[in-house]
Amino acid sequence: MFKKLNSLRFRFVRAQFQTIYFSLLVMAFLFFFTYSVFKPTWLTLNAIFMAIILIIVVMTPVAIYVSFHDASHLKERIDGISILISHLAKGKYSARIYDKEYGDEISHIVKELNELAEKMQNQVKSLQRMADEKNDFAKEAHKVATMEERQRLARDLHDAVSQQLFALTMMSQATVKLLDKNPDKAKSQMKEIAQMALQAQTEMRALLLHLRPVHLSGESLKSGVYKLIDELKERCQIAFQLEVEEVTNLSSASEEQLFRMIQEILSNILRHANASNVLIELIEKEEEVYLHIKDDGVGFQVNEKMDNKTSYGLKTIKERAEELGGTFVVRSKEGEGTYIIIRIPL
Repeated sequence: MFKKLNSLRFRFVRAQFQTIYFSLLVMAFLFFFTYSVFKPTWLTLNAIFMAIILIIVVMTPVAIYVSFHDASHLKERIDGISILISHLAKGKYSARIYDKEYGDEISHIVKELNELAEKMQNQVKSLQRMADEKNDFAKEAHKVATMEERQRLARDLHDAVSQQLFALTMMSQATVKLLDKNPDKAKSQMKEIAQMALQAQTEMRALLLHLRPVHLSGESLKSGVYKLIDELKERCQIAFQLEVEEVTNLSSASEEQLFRMIQEILSNILRHANASNVLIELIEKEEEVYLHIKDDGVGFQVNEKMDNKTSYGLKTIKERAEELGGTFVVRSKEGEGTYIIIRIPL
């Protein structure tokens, strides 16, 4: 209730009442001064009080009506500005305000905001053109990138899977020798071996996901996502829920960037999340592409991951989204899973 009393309409009403009653106070002072000093025959105390009461009765409803009318009109214009700013913050750069030419300060602000929105929309288009050019350069450098990727995967295989397999071999041999001498200790070591094997299997799945071609090879983004998930279903026990629509107004370079982001996010889920269920939602709405990926995994501290200089996964996804003029949001909490939202303007 008290918040409403501080609203724009009530501020206008208070201002009108302050003006009316201040004017009424001045008029009453003049009436009483004239009555007491000059004592005209036509001015009596009854006439003074009747005039004051009449002014109050007439001007109070008039002030309320004028205040609410002017405040409502001003509030509509301010709400329009607020809605435009909200759209711009969400990446809807095509939004505009259509305001009559009143020639006041608000009209000037509206004009500048519309110009700012147009500049931001042009910048997004420029970023997307640059992404297309970057994609062309990336195709030309594909052979070099492929070689570097093979070297990186070889290092990952050596550092992760190969060493784990070596450790599995050594522990297995030691466990065989312990079976007769110390069965309890052998059983404990077998549990460790099973855990290490599961970890090695997870690492291998993530590496195989990276080995998948990053290009859509002429197919649509929807088709590429479904094909990617079908391959993952054969290799892991994660339950995938897909809500993927056909995106028609996105350039091929932007589609490939989105596909790479999805691929990178799924790789992170396989390697780190230990999730059982994953939701992927890809839809086109309100002149933007909306990508939402959610898992029920172990979660993590977002600030620590983003500040970690050796953690490139989330930073790479964020950079890819910003290259397309979009936004990237990640929310996670330990023990409560993770969800990622990416918005790309069309």
